[in-house]
Amino acid sequence: MEGLPDAAAFATRLKNTLIQYHSIEDDKWRVAKKTKDVTIWRKPSEEFNGYLFKAQGVIDDSINSVIDHIRPGPCRLDWDSLMTSMDILEHFEENCCVMRYTTAGQLWNIISPREFVDFSYTVGYEEGLLSCGLSVDWSEKRPEFIRGYNHPCGWFCVPHKDNPHQSLLTGYIQTDLRGMIPQSAVDTAMASTLVNFYGDLQKALQKA
Repeated sequence: MEGLPDAAAFATRLKNTLIQYHSIEDDKWRVAKKTKDVTIWRKPSEEFNGYLFKAQGVIDDSINSVIDHIRPGPCRLDWDSLMTSMDILEHFEENCCVMRYTTAGQLWNIISPREFVDFSYTVGYEEGLLSCGLSVDWSEKRPEFIRGYNHPCGWFCVPHKDNPHQSLLTGYIQTDLRGMIPQSAVDTAMASTLVNFYGDLQKALQKA
């Protein structure tokens, strides 16, 4: 595969990076947006000149259901309002693939639609699951989309300590949208998008 000689080693490195983010001390984060159900923090990314965002909220469903809705697969397109298409380009094993997806325009199309090609890996973590991703080089480009780039991102989903029927979902997102967008517009869109993500996910799980 292009630019990915050893999927297993790549997956392990990605998982370890996410676990490292998950252990960053609380005082390193600043609140970017807070609602009744979800809190979004941010800190400067060490990967690029934008921010690493952290999102956390409680979801009323089991870990497996939550992760099945987040990881690449048919569920994701049904509910994620930002995602407009998704194709699996390469499968390595059941929990590991390369996917290409496109996103809708945002902020009244100040941010135009984007295309991403990501390596995705889902693995057990403590009593729950971690689904993580990272953009990879893929030579085939479509001229109608700007190709964005996801630095290491992921979602930790573990049982809620006070209620076994709920899951605590914590995400780490750092996306370089590329193109000519002011970083402030990206930051505004990212915090709101992450809050909406939790709301859309909860609605989808209630219908399931």
